Amino acid sequence: MTKPRTTSSIRILIADDHEIFRAGLRKLLETQPGFEIVGEAADGAEATSLARTLAPDLVLLDLAMPRMTGLEAVRDIAAASAACRAVLLTAAIERPQIVEALQHGARGVVLKEAAAGLLFKCVYSVMKGEYWVGRESVADLVQYIRQPAQTRTAAPRRTFGITPREMQVIATVVAGCPNKEIAQQFSISEDTVKHHLSNIFDKLGVSNRLELALFAINNELVAG
Repeated sequence: MTKPRTTSSIRILIADDHEIFRAGLRKLLETQPGFEIVGEAADGAEATSLARTLAPDLVLLDLAMPRMTGLEAVRDIAAASAACRAVLLTAAIERPQIVEALQHGARGVVLKEAAAGLLFKCVYSVMKGEYWVGRESVADLVQYIRQPAQTRTAAPRRTFGITPREMQVIATVVAGCPNKEIAQQFSISEDTVKHHLSNIFDKLGVSNRLELALFAINNELVAG
C-alpha cells in the first residue's frame, strides 16, 4: 500500500534478496530523521514493479539479485521515472561496472561494508543531484571515471565519423563546459553548439551530455 507523501521525508525503497539484510537496513535507515521506508523488494523485477507503484524518491538496490540484476533494474527504473534516484549497494564492484551502472542511470554506488554515516551522506548527496561513488560525493564525475585512462598506453583512436570541430566540442563537454562557454571559446553561437551536439548524439548513439562524456572517455575520444 502506498504511503502518503510528506514534503520533509525522503521516501526510500529497499531491494535485496536477503531478508535479514533488508530488515537490518530498514532499521538502520529508520534511525535517521527524514528517511521513510515505503517498501521492500526481494529481487530486481519486484523492485522495478514497486518503484512504479510506490514512486519512491530513492531506490537502494543490491547489485546481484535473482530474476533481474541490480544493473538491469536500475536501467528500467531510470527509464520509467527521472525523478526516482537509484543507488547500488554491493559487497564488491569493479570500475567497469561502476561506469555501466552510471550509464544505466544509477546515481551512486555504496559498498555494503561502508559505515552507516557514509550511506546517509550518499542518500543526501544523491537527493541534491550529485553522484556518490565509493566513499565520497563526486562533483567531477567525469574526472573520476577518466583516471584509469591516464595510465593506458596510447593507441589509435576510433573517430566514429566525428569531425575535428565536433571532437573539440566533445572535449569541452568532457571538461564540464556549458553551451554558453563552449560558444564563447570557439566564437560560435549557442545554437551552433546545440547543432553540433545534436549531430554528435546521433553519430554516437547517446542521448545526453553525461552519456556523451562517458562514451568519449571509454572510447578515448579525448586525451587523458
